[in-house]
Amino acid sequence: MSQAASSAAASPEALLHMGRDVLARQPFSVLIGAELAVLAPGHCELQVPITDRVKQQNGFVHGGVVSYAADNALTYAGGSALGAAVVTSEFKINYVRPAVGERLIARAHVEHAGRTQAVCRCEVFVLDRGVEKLCALAQGTIAALPKND
Repeated sequence: MSQAASSAAASPEALLHMGRDVLARQPFSVLIGAELAVLAPGHCELQVPITDRVKQQNGFVHGGVVSYAADNALTYAGGSALGAAVVTSEFKINYVRPAVGERLIARAHVEHAGRTQAVCRCEVFVLDRGVEKLCALAQGTIAALPKND
């Protein structure tokens, strides 16, 4: 997230609105049609509609798009818990199955948050004919950016 998420003071609606505003300022997120469905302190659900523009040559969602969904969801979850502008410090992803269906759904939550970083986990599902299937698991460390004095 590129701006402070003062989640402790913000209402759930205000936090979601702020998160959607941040997403709308990310050109790649706009390009692929990413949608922020849920944002609450320590939790995020990010969705990406599956269109031809996010597929690779075999008809699966490109691994980079699956990774994008996990990374952004992890960062939103961590930022909402830290209440600060944040960046991803590191993350790892395991691809479980090819993503084939109508929509990616990345659900992330904070496992542990300190003062300056949060460790988060994310499950990425593909929605296929109304059924969610796990396609990737990710874990990452989200770091608060230093405050400008």
